[in-house]
Amino acid sequence: MTDHADLIFTGGPVYTVPEEGRAMTRAQSDSGWPATAAAVRDGRIVAVGTAAELGGLAGDRTRVVGLHGRPLLPGFQDAHVHPAFAGMTMLRCDLAEASDADDALHRIRAYVAANPDREWIDGSGWRMDWFAGGTPSRALLDGVTGGRPAYLTNRDGHGAWVNSAALERAGVTAATPDPPDGRIEREPGGEPQGTLHEGAALLVGRLVPGPTQAEQLHGLLLAQQHLHALGITAWQDAIVGDYLGYPDPLPAYLAAARDGTLTARVEGALWWDRGRGGEQLDDLLARRHDGQVGRFRAGTVKIMQDGVAENFTAGMIDPYLDGCGCQTTNSGLSYVDPADLAEQVTRLDAAGFGVHVHAIGDRAVREALDAFEAARASNVVSPGRHHIAHLQVVHGDDILRFAQLSITANMQALWAAHEPQMDDLTIPFLGSERAARQYPFGALLRAGARLAAGSDWAVSSANPLWGIHVAVNRVLPPGEGDPAAGPLLPGQALSLAEAMAAYTAGSAYVNNLDETGAIAPGYLADLVVLDRDPFAGPPGEIASATVALTFVEGTEVYAAEG
Repeated sequence: MTDHADLIFTGGPVYTVPEEGRAMTRAQSDSGWPATAAAVRDGRIVAVGTAAELGGLAGDRTRVVGLHGRPLLPGFQDAHVHPAFAGMTMLRCDLAEASDADDALHRIRAYVAANPDREWIDGSGWRMDWFAGGTPSRALLDGVTGGRPAYLTNRDGHGAWVNSAALERAGVTAATPDPPDGRIEREPGGEPQGTLHEGAALLVGRLVPGPTQAEQLHGLLLAQQHLHALGITAWQDAIVGDYLGYPDPLPAYLAAARDGTLTARVEGALWWDRGRGGEQLDDLLARRHDGQVGRFRAGTVKIMQDGVAENFTAGMIDPYLDGCGCQTTNSGLSYVDPADLAEQVTRLDAAGFGVHVHAIGDRAVREALDAFEAARASNVVSPGRHHIAHLQVVHGDDILRFAQLSITANMQALWAAHEPQMDDLTIPFLGSERAARQYPFGALLRAGARLAAGSDWAVSSANPLWGIHVAVNRVLPPGEGDPAAGPLLPGQALSLAEAMAAYTAGSAYVNNLDETGAIAPGYLADLVVLDRDPFAGPPGEIASATVALTFVEGTEVYAAEG
């Protein structure tokens, strides 16, 4: 019979996100009973209800997935992630799993020995909290790289660790000035110390040989496999363009989309080159036109407005403190002049782009909101779904503006916890008053803002359940942090239902995927089955849940072993 389902899930709770998109809830059958089954035909959900109600949809060729009490949820979506970059890291000197500086140096030495023919030692994944002041030295790297030039980007993508051979190749000396968008960390005599912050990393990064397109494609597919295993069915790649010496991933995405190996749905955020300004709009329009293939769409532009707090480049309203708690003269950076930001966001909005702004500091957040306010005042309503990512420090006067301007708050919830980078490299330099305004997810939601969620992987883990755990508990998952540290600003916690909605329907909104993010008839069957129901257990065990099955458009793309 043609009306039989291709796929039926049965025997477990079915969760969805209602139209308002603020909190996940248990789906209901038409008769009002809690849903325990869902049916899929031709890649779309056709019915949600009880096993008895959907039993007639089963035919000889229907695959029946017994949930056995496990929950069925909409597939997770990551609204700010870097899979193309992360995939290349997997293929290079990967420090993401290193435990400390000694382990990192051991891994670098092993990579050097295993790759004798590589002209450059390149990779990523080191953490600032492994090193005094957050700045690793060239001398440490000289000791393990055997004289070959080395360029290793920070896990957060805001700087690079280089050795003496790399600095020599690039001609970077004590006489080299800091670029406008970065800083060369220096030894007491002025010589480069080995850490290059922000735009200064390109002084060396521009010399590193790039990967082939085949390598980029291989890395992208490795990353996709990893994300599917975490229940992620769609994402927004937050840098589709050249960045810190890493080449534009657009060709790899389009190749995967054309040949069908891109099984996820991807919104590409085209990189705004802060060195070019408004003349790049025509190029972005052309890239958007060409970037519509299969499951890939390039309808967003990404603007990085500031750096990060740990290296004092996040844009702050008031200056940073020094190690003694005294005010300095440094308030961080604004990569795009605020007046120009308003002009360019208005132009992008008029052209129908969604604009995705990186803003860590409270001044950068305010500059982004001011730019969106200018666009709203100048243009008729556009289709662009604008959002601001990270939102580490938000001034209280700006909380209400997100809802007033219809700007989505794109949260990286895993960062909202006590850990060394927060406690040693951030809070002392923000001061107690400003530190109390970090990651105000609860305040934003209560003020009516729409929340989306992302990981920023490879900066931090891509696991949505870990991010949800921190959003709810404001502490790191068990085994990942010091349990004695306590929660970070617990008044900003979300409920599990609210955090789940951000990682599904909220992210689907900024990813322009209106037929996903919920389980209801007519929606695409992008779904995840967990090994346990996080709604049935205590909040402290959310991160213990794992993914059993992941489906995109009714096709299985991941199944856990066993």
